[in-house]
Amino acid sequence: MTKLSDVNSKLLKARYAVRGKIVIRAQELEEQGRKIIYCNIGNPQALRQKPITFVRQVLSLLEYPALLEQPGAEKFFPADTVRRAKMILEKNPAGTGAYTQSAGIPFIRKAIAEFIEKRDGIPADPNRIMLTDGASKGVHTVFTLLTNKANDGYMIPIPQYPLYSAAIELYGARQINYFLDEKNQWRLDEEELTRSIEGARASGVNPVAIAVINPGNPTGAVLSRKNIGMVIRFAKKHGLAIMADEVYQENVYGEGLEFHSFAKVMHELGEKEVTLFSFHSVSKGFLGECGHRGGYLEIRNMPDDVYAEVIKLLSIGLCSNVDGQIVTYLMAAPPQPGDESYELYSKERAAILGDLKEKAEILGKGLNEIEGMKTDIPEGAMYAFVRFDLPHPKGIDPEAMSPDERHKYEAARDSKYCLRLLEGTGICVVPGSGFGQHPGTLHFRTTFLPPKEDILALVEKMKKFHASYVAKLRES
Repeated sequence: MTKLSDVNSKLLKARYAVRGKIVIRAQELEEQGRKIIYCNIGNPQALRQKPITFVRQVLSLLEYPALLEQPGAEKFFPADTVRRAKMILEKNPAGTGAYTQSAGIPFIRKAIAEFIEKRDGIPADPNRIMLTDGASKGVHTVFTLLTNKANDGYMIPIPQYPLYSAAIELYGARQINYFLDEKNQWRLDEEELTRSIEGARASGVNPVAIAVINPGNPTGAVLSRKNIGMVIRFAKKHGLAIMADEVYQENVYGEGLEFHSFAKVMHELGEKEVTLFSFHSVSKGFLGECGHRGGYLEIRNMPDDVYAEVIKLLSIGLCSNVDGQIVTYLMAAPPQPGDESYELYSKERAAILGDLKEKAEILGKGLNEIEGMKTDIPEGAMYAFVRFDLPHPKGIDPEAMSPDERHKYEAARDSKYCLRLLEGTGICVVPGSGFGQHPGTLHFRTTFLPPKEDILALVEKMKKFHASYVAKLRES
């Protein structure tokens, strides 16, 4: 029998906070009849967001093409969904149950290139685009490609999405933290990046890439073009590849803000030496099709012989799932004005994004009214990273602790707080220590995906809980 001592030590070290012990406890409480408000993960349809009708209609026809021949099918399916399904079947006659090319179905990769060209006004090469099982699989592809030696390291933001720290452990690489500037809406600071990379090199680490999440997870920040340009110049100066996680590009709510892709800014700068890996997904935005595991990876500034190794790697896994490829195509090539589905599609899209913007404001403003809590109203993505203050127990001086002792002390404090919050109110959030945070601070990450009535209830419950929790700590 396989024992825990037989398990890969890299796997044992990996942590993925958004599905950790607190979520397991939430599921136990739910089985006991408790109502749980799940704010731990960006899983929109699990929180009652309805699928986009156009996407599901086309998928239905492709999964059961006999529907196309049924009398009266036009009563159930708009004409453009029928046309689209027939076109897809012409391009991919083997259907959804057969393997595809390792990089994905060619016409879909071409559609994604056209999507990028329309979004950014720059050329895109279909032969440098590959379809992946969600953005996460694309991230793993890059880690496999670039991790060559035990001292290879990746610069990742703190706070970060724990996919990155977990992947670094799994691939036996080294984690190089750079802190986002909480006082400046979580922007990247060049001095901090320089401090981070110089410290890594001084300790024998070989930095190979820098990861940037825009819009931010867990921070909800949207980077400016100027900030992105700074990162590109920094990467060039230090010989780094860039991993641009852009899965929330449709989720921008802040007034006057817009999404700038790394590809666009790099093109405008005329940069041709820095390798860029850009990730996108159908799981976020307004589609929320997490379960279909669709996404793409675009690569720029890579020699043909290196790209051939990427294709070899993809071929080892055969191909990404076909339904996910189709949904990615429908994301890149939605209904257009004049199409029968356009009006409903546009209405559903606007309703979802408008609802998210409203809930972001409700959550941000509500939590900022709680004494001892502070958060930026999310500019984008689906999360708020909330800072909260707790009194220290008598006789405890964090300043006297070693960095490791302080990290463990603070991680225990925010984890306990989130567990008590769950047990006392039914609200499931993720401790900030699961994403990383600046020493001396405590946070939790919450989504604003639940229905509006649940967000309003969350704010009220949080207010009462926090006041009570702090009072008990002071009494002790």
